[in-house]
Amino acid sequence: MRLERFIPAQLRRPRILWMVLGALLLVSLVPIALYHRQVLRLSQGKLADTERVQQAELTRSLAEEIQLFESNLHQQLISQRQILALTGLIQDVDDPARAPQVTRLLENFVDSNPHFLYLTAVGKNAKGTGAGKFRADKDEFVSKALQRAFTTTIQSLKFRSDPLALGPENRPAFVIAVPLTVGEQFSGMLAAVISLDRVLLRLQETSVRGRVVYIVDRNGHIVAHPDTRNFVPGADVSSTSPVVAQIKALPRELRATETVRFTMQENGRTVEMIGTYSTFPDLDWAVIARRSLDKAREDAGVKELNAQALAFVFVVTLAALILGYLFAVGISTPIRGLAESTRAISRGEFHQRTRVRGAAEISELAETFNKMAGDIEEYIERLKLAAEETRELFLGSIRMLAAAIDEKDPYTRGHSGRVAKYSLIIGSELGLSVEDLDRLRISALLHDVGKIGVDDRVLKKPSSLTPEEFELMKQHPTKGANIMRPVSQLKEMLPGIELHHESVDGRGYPYGLQGSQIPLMARIIAVADTLDAITTNRPYQSAMELDYALKRIRELTGTRFDPLVVDALEAAIRTAKLRLSAALVEV
Repeated sequence: MRLERFIPAQLRRPRILWMVLGALLLVSLVPIALYHRQVLRLSQGKLADTERVQQAELTRSLAEEIQLFESNLHQQLISQRQILALTGLIQDVDDPARAPQVTRLLENFVDSNPHFLYLTAVGKNAKGTGAGKFRADKDEFVSKALQRAFTTTIQSLKFRSDPLALGPENRPAFVIAVPLTVGEQFSGMLAAVISLDRVLLRLQETSVRGRVVYIVDRNGHIVAHPDTRNFVPGADVSSTSPVVAQIKALPRELRATETVRFTMQENGRTVEMIGTYSTFPDLDWAVIARRSLDKAREDAGVKELNAQALAFVFVVTLAALILGYLFAVGISTPIRGLAESTRAISRGEFHQRTRVRGAAEISELAETFNKMAGDIEEYIERLKLAAEETRELFLGSIRMLAAAIDEKDPYTRGHSGRVAKYSLIIGSELGLSVEDLDRLRISALLHDVGKIGVDDRVLKKPSSLTPEEFELMKQHPTKGANIMRPVSQLKEMLPGIELHHESVDGRGYPYGLQGSQIPLMARIIAVADTLDAITTNRPYQSAMELDYALKRIRELTGTRFDPLVVDALEAAIRTAKLRLSAALVEV
């Protein structure tokens, strides 16, 4: 005989405490994860510091190099002005007779200076000659820059333009100009279109391994960028770059180098960046270097270090997961069974039970749950029975009320039941839901409840009604709605009671509603009511055949009745779903 037979089931099952102790083995992973995180944080901090130093050195050296480059160009332009002065041409640069000599001097200068794309000398009337492979008059922006240069040099000031983009390749360039003077009198201007190809080449050489180096002016406009296709010289990038926005806020005379960290959106994801700028006020420009920290980590081998650490963590985690899984199964399986049983009960499947297994506490919970489910199932069955009885009582009351109304006039006996039956058939043909059909049935049964408040002399009068009597009869829809309105359960049925005598052309009563203003329920009852009126004996007519009734209703389509409802009636008659009922039908 086995010993387990003498041990209670609750004691044979494992306690949840032991399962928790098994899960605590996972705590061994926390120190490893924290250590790994701290090492990564320190390495990334060092990496950011290294990148900050490299960017600062790079931007400062480039700023000095570019400033020297521009200074040399300016000195060369000054030298050419001195040559014009020594040759005596400085005061007659716009003289047509001396134009060949001036042009030859300019051509020799441009040929010996590849950074000068175009050089022009003009007199004080803004006329003169020029030389170079670049045609300044063919570029609108260069022409405007030369015009501004002339206006500036008239005031004996040096001029340097905003950055320009030349040709389809968007080559970076700018215009510099110096005044020509004889004595202290302005005699003209010497201006040049300067290529920044050399600067662009340096930017491309330093923009490596994910680092991007470019130049902007203090207004946030691109001067030169390695990607000339997407960053055209002169384009405003202050709104897209926090570094450029910070440069704009600096005093123009301040020479500064600073590193900032920021984020940017690249390919739909947020990338952490580190950027450095160095300003050089002499040119009113700034060199910017930026790089994503992900690229910097990749170059520094942080990914390899991270991968090795993650591999170790993975091995430890896998071992812990295997052990933890064994404990988790003991807890999760019975809990999942309880959850599934709970979902089944929420769907109305009250017969669902869960297996009693697992830890002692969970098994006890399962037993309690099964008892609760049984009690709920029994209670729900009682509720369903009571609800069905209540519903039958409610519908029986509605039928009795409708029969009482119809009994007031022997000619309308069974009228409400037939109208309800016809309305349900039409509603089904229109595809109404079960809930809408139920509301339609009750509304149709009670559609004439307001006739309780109509004088029997008017209601049962065998001859035609006088206008005054008809006005009294027209009050029955409103009276019916007022009678039923205090009953909150009948709130959604009121439109059919109150509005079944409205016409789609607006000539009905009691409110003269038109078309879609009339609820569908009322439009259906109106057709069913008329169908029964035509096909039953009345004091003013004999019962007509169904075909005649359909023809008559069809004639009133668009004025009295909704064409959609009439089409549904005709379809129901054609498929024999609707047949005349001489007596009251249970609905």
